[in-house]
Amino acid sequence: MTLWIVLLILAAVLSPLVWLRPSSRQNQQMGLRLAARRMGLAMHLARQEWPHWLPRQPPSPCPQYYRTRRAGRADAWTYWQLEAGQWVDRWREPCADEALRGQLATLPADVYKVEADKQVIAIYWGEQGDAEALQRIASVLDALA
Repeated sequence: MTLWIVLLILAAVLSPLVWLRPSSRQNQQMGLRLAARRMGLAMHLARQEWPHWLPRQPPSPCPQYYRTRRAGRADAWTYWQLEAGQWVDRWREPCADEALRGQLATLPADVYKVEADKQVIAIYWGEQGDAEALQRIASVLDALA
């Protein structure tokens, strides 16, 4: 009987340690983020106020993968993905730039937003994909930087 009481107390003491172990989803995210770092991408969790007209509300904070832009790039724009392959600006008008639209079409369906300014180009991604999706994101960031 004493053995069972000791085992029960030991299990009660050690059970919170199981909560500290990362889930498989968290392990996948850590792997993607480390792979992105090896590819030369920077990543952080960015707070966003998403437009009310998006059909699915992205998380906030959302993982933002970004790269600095090359000197001489002065264009600034922002596009949101309504559905897979459908990119619109803040007035919900489709992307008019053919070359940019071709690059955006290669992005995974769980990319919520792509924005660029004079210094940085950033992609807000739901991290649902694998290393192949990360490679597509890196190639788009390279092409648009």
